[in-house]
Amino acid sequence: MTTNRRFSLAVQALTELQTDTSAPQPTAGAAPTLGEVLAEIGSIPSEALLLGIASDGLPVLLNLYDPHPGPMLIAGDAGSGKTAFLQTIAHSIAQTHDADDLKFGVITNYPDEWESVKAFPHHAGVFAVGQKSATEFIHSLASWAHSNRNGHQCMLLLVDDLESVASLDLQAIRDFRWLLLRGPARRVWPIVTLNAPRYGQVLLWLQSFRTRFFGQIADGGVAEALGGDKRSTPQSGSVDKTSRLGELEAGIQFSLREKDNWLRFWLPSC
Repeated sequence: MTTNRRFSLAVQALTELQTDTSAPQPTAGAAPTLGEVLAEIGSIPSEALLLGIASDGLPVLLNLYDPHPGPMLIAGDAGSGKTAFLQTIAHSIAQTHDADDLKFGVITNYPDEWESVKAFPHHAGVFAVGQKSATEFIHSLASWAHSNRNGHQCMLLLVDDLESVASLDLQAIRDFRWLLLRGPARRVWPIVTLNAPRYGQVLLWLQSFRTRFFGQIADGGVAEALGGDKRSTPQSGSVDKTSRLGELEAGIQFSLREKDNWLRFWLPSC
């Protein structure tokens, strides 16, 4: 794979990266730091967002200028590393992008968990679910996206817990639905976490997420309901371990499915 080709959409990388399941994998607490990973990778194109590192050492990237992947869902059991995934994205933005080109805002039930990002100039705010500022931020993003047709700047809406956002007031829900539908085409990217066993509370929202990342999910039925296949269940006899969601290491490993292909990757340490 050439240097230019490796900087492809995450969903395209699935057809090009052959995961070596025998390669040694990092463990929680022993993963290379984000700085070490970026030093190894070298420069990242301005349109690329680092999501993680595949087992062959190549970066898993999202092309922010191509809306095809759509809004992204990060689903996993409690403690699987969903919040860490969002925080890794925030920290990588601060180290790889100019604040004039890419900013992010966070909506969460636990704003205290996000103190480390508040010093970044890329940070547009950390908003507690249920507070007026959260609904105002969603509305401001929708308004900005409506007018942002050809601009180069991108915005990330990092939402930690889809279920909580689905309980906001009617106008905020309308704006959020519009961002899920049109945001990536206007360079506003919703990246949203979901506590996997509680997927039944947000069934109507799931169809909005074309791209789904899976953290550790112990219950095979839950994994299938969220878009896994038979191989992703604990009872699977598949030798393709990249598809077994129950075997992912909590806090550091995730898996991405595109059709019948699975790509397992890990998060660098922040």
